[in-house]
This record gives sequence, structure tokens and C-alpha cells, in this order.
Amino acid sequence: MKWKEQLLRLTPYQPGKSIDEVKKQYGLEKITKLASNENPFGCSERVPGKLNQPLSFFPLYPDGYAADLRTALSGFLKTNEEQLIFGNGSDEIIQVISRSLLGPGTNTVMASPTFPQYKHNAVIEGAEIREVPLINGEHDLEGMLKAIDENTAVVWICNPNNPTGVYIPENHLQSFLEKVPQDVLVVLDEAYYEYVVADDLCESLNLLSQYQNIIILRTFSKIYGLASLRVGYGISHPQIIRALEPAREPFNVNRFAQAAAIAAIEDQSFIADCKQKNREGLEQFYRFCEDKKLKYYPSQGNFLLIDFNADGNEVFQYLLERGYIVRSGKALGFPTSVRVTVGSAEQNEGVIKLMGQYLVEKANNS
Repeated sequence: MKWKEQLLRLTPYQPGKSIDEVKKQYGLEKITKLASNENPFGCSERVPGKLNQPLSFFPLYPDGYAADLRTALSGFLKTNEEQLIFGNGSDEIIQVISRSLLGPGTNTVMASPTFPQYKHNAVIEGAEIREVPLINGEHDLEGMLKAIDENTAVVWICNPNNPTGVYIPENHLQSFLEKVPQDVLVVLDEAYYEYVVADDLCESLNLLSQYQNIIILRTFSKIYGLASLRVGYGISHPQIIRALEPAREPFNVNRFAQAAAIAAIEDQSFIADCKQKNREGLEQFYRFCEDKKLKYYPSQGNFLLIDFNADGNEVFQYLLERGYIVRSGKALGFPTSVRVTVGSAEQNEGVIKLMGQYLVEKANNS
């Protein structure tokens, strides 16, 4: 077979262990998953009713244009309908952008560590990857500007950044965008936008009136609690959306997902409640870290990266065997850390108690 050479060097995305897998492996009855930044409070109560459909619903293809969802979302965001593109999660839109703009002879600039799918898709397309190390968990915007040249096609900005949770203040982002060449697409990936409480986060939709070379990515997988249905979207100028559309798969957002997303948009009180509970949960972890003198990055997402000054896989395994699935920092570029999703108050208390036990046992064995 004449495989692309770069594919032979890539490993597929490795999802975390499933709840059923952990139950079976360790003989546990209850598992708490705090690894994938899912919403522990589920989704709006308005959603389930949209999933109860008659048999006649199933044989039909979804609306490839997502017309009803497009109308609902453009009304909510106060944008034009032609400014939107939909994907099977925002992951697919990342893939569409990479397919459309990257290839041999081009390069793409991103932070490191950041969301790995930027690099993954660039490798598949044969583009040069230019990674600029984070500084204290933050994007080094000046370093990223220096990495841009005449062959740069895409710059990726994860804001807040995954896995650190650190955001870019408005004045820093504006200064950066002013200096990026107009023929370079800047992707503002805002998967955790709805969780942010910082006063100086840039309202990126307002940037569309100033810059012709940006696209904003958001998702229904995080605070909206629809990760299983896979709905993401991009917001940009109509000419950018039109250029990307041919690279999008037809019928890529299924009928259930479109209906559920419309219902979810309509329940903003649920979103506000989740945002508040997430802040309260983060404070639980902050108090623990400060009490145990553990380093962490203050987060604007629904997760926290905690440095245990120990092998991240060891911490991960200790918690896993006791019924809590988190994410080892080793795979995320932070080998002595773990990333934990903010859960319910009870879930947070449970994992914090076990983290404390780990630290005690580690100290006793030193």
C-alpha cells in the first residue's frame, strides 16, 4: 500500500479508559470520570424530549445545511447565517481547516503544549509544524509572531488553553492580531468560552468587524453537555466559510444533534448555573492545592492542571485503581502533573480526598 509516510509515524488519538473498562479491570462498582472535561451536570432538561422521535425520523438524512440550527444559533450569537459552519464536533472543523489550507510547502504555528489535534491534522496534510513553548502556561504570542513567515497558512490559538486553562487577555490578543499577516488564518479555538469569568477576556465576535483573517471555533460538547452527539461550529466571514465548505463532509451533523443543540441554546439558565457551579468546584481544588502547597495554573476552563511533583502516570494510576479517572499530564506535556475535570461538589470532594491520601503515602515512602 502506498500510505502517506507521515501516517506511519502517527499514533491515533488515545481516548481515556471507559467507565465500563475500569469497572471490569479493577472490580469496582462506582467510577467517577473526571478526564475528558465533560459536563458533570449533564445537559438541559429540554434536550431529551428532542431525542424521542418516531420511526419515520430515522431513515432520512440530516439537513446538510443545518438550516434550523443555523437560524437558531445565528439569532443567539447575533451573526449572519452565512457566517457559520457546522462540524461533527469542533474537531471536524479543525480537520476541515487543515485540509483546506495546509500541505507540503506550508507551515502552521501553534503553542506547545496545546490541543493536540492541531498538530495531528497538520502532520497528516504534510505541513511543517512550528511549535512555540508556553510561558507560565500562557501562549508566547511574541514568539508565535516570530515563527510566522511567508509560508505560514494557519495559526492556532486555544483560548483558554487546553491543558493549562490559562486565557489570553483582550489587549494581548488584539496586539497579536494587528501584527499577523492578512493572508494567514488565525483560528481562535474557544471550546471553553462559556466557562470564562475573567473580565478582560476578548469578546471574539467583535473582532470579526476588525479582522478579515480569523475564525472562531466553539462547541456544544463542553458546558452544553452534548459531547455524545458531536456538534461544533465555526464563526467567520462569509468568504472564509464559503471557501471551507467544500472540504466539509456532507450530512456531517446528524438530525438528533441538530435538534438537541437547538434545545440547548434555548436554555441559557442551565448554562449560567453550570458556570457558577464550575467556579465553586475550582475553588475546592484551589483550596486543596494551596493547603498542600501544590503548584497549579488558575483555570478559566472546567479543568485544572495540578503539579504533584511526581510521575503523572503514577498519580493517575493511584486514582484509577480507587475509582477516579483523571488525565495524566505525561501525555499532555506536563509529566509531573495530572489534569482533573471539575465535577460536582461531591465528586470533587472524593477525588481531593484520594489526592491527599496519595500525598501522605508518597511522603511516608520517601
